[in-house]
Amino acid sequence: MPKIKITDDARAEDLAPLALTLNELIHLPVTLRSQEAPGVRVEDGRVVDSNYTGPVLEEVLKTGRPMRTVPSSGAYVGVPVSVAPLVVEGHTIAAIGVVDVIGTVDLPEIFGAYTRVVKQVSEHR
Repeated sequence: MPKIKITDDARAEDLAPLALTLNELIHLPVTLRSQEAPGVRVEDGRVVDSNYTGPVLEEVLKTGRPMRTVPSSGAYVGVPVSVAPLVVEGHTIAAIGVVDVIGTVDLPEIFGAYTRVVKQVSEHR
């Protein structure tokens, strides 16, 4: 019977099906690694690195706390990322990261434009 089992020593081949599914679901790059082994980096529906780690994944594995940041090194240097720990029975066994599209959007500009559009439409009623 096929199954996915994620443990603190899961290898890239164990993690790839979940990372690929998340990538398909959100259409954003996904990274996933376990506490004890490098994992995967998935982009555009395929595994582009099966020996992957990154500085934010490692920090989240160490602290057990989620992070939103812009890495200064690694594959996503200069790109906002969001990484969360996978915690089981109080132990961080893996970390999952995605490119943080919210971090790449100028929200004040978008909401300012939205407000201007609503005002303009309201004036023409």
